[in-house]
Amino acid sequence: MSTSMVMDTAVVFGRELRPVLRNPFSLVFTMVQPLFFLALFGPLLPDVPGGGSALQWFVPGIIVMSCLFAGSTTGSNLQFEMQTGSHERTLVSPLRRSALIVGRSLKEIVPIVGQAALIVAATVPFGFRPHLGGAVVGLLILGVFGVGLGAFSYTLALASKDQEWMFWAIQQTLIFPLMLLAGMLLPVDDGPGWMQVLSKLNPLTYVVDAERALFGGELASATVAQGAVAALVVAGLGLLVGTRAMRRA
Repeated sequence: MSTSMVMDTAVVFGRELRPVLRNPFSLVFTMVQPLFFLALFGPLLPDVPGGGSALQWFVPGIIVMSCLFAGSTTGSNLQFEMQTGSHERTLVSPLRRSALIVGRSLKEIVPIVGQAALIVAATVPFGFRPHLGGAVVGLLILGVFGVGLGAFSYTLALASKDQEWMFWAIQQTLIFPLMLLAGMLLPVDDGPGWMQVLSKLNPLTYVVDAERALFGGELASATVAQGAVAALVVAGLGLLVGTRAMRRA
């Protein structure tokens, strides 16, 4: 990446991050549904064999769910800019088109880490015991995945343009099947064969499994490696598709 590309990306990153820092409450807004799932679904889960808390299994899935909800809706911000004409003014600036999508997508790391920290802080008093080193690695993987997810969301916003209903229709149609097939709320291992096949094809499944392993203290395993690869693939494809869409804008 050239120096000018890095500088342009940094400019876009800072521009997109400032509203988040000025209004931290926006971090909480996208956490409403995951927190409802945590509060209303978590108490129904039985404790794991040996007397362990079900939160050790459930909370990492909720953290990924928070990332999924936040990353998949972030394209609505770009759609609003297109409707108001702000995006068109950005396109005629000397900034590289690729930096416009890369900088926006990298910004997603900040709210993802912030939301994960809030969820961990809220669940520790109720028995959740995260492994510190594993949590740090887990957040790194989640940040990489969030970059790709944000890039796909921006691509959807560019494709739907002024048709706001199309953005939300596609986002809502995809998000819940991806969430359920990843086994965030219930294990898919005991489900029907077709569901297990779809779960294996879902990259989110490997990220969720890796987060559970890492928060439990399992730092070096095939599960963690598969989750890291899945996050990198999603990030790479998301940035590739997003960059091409931004250049055609």
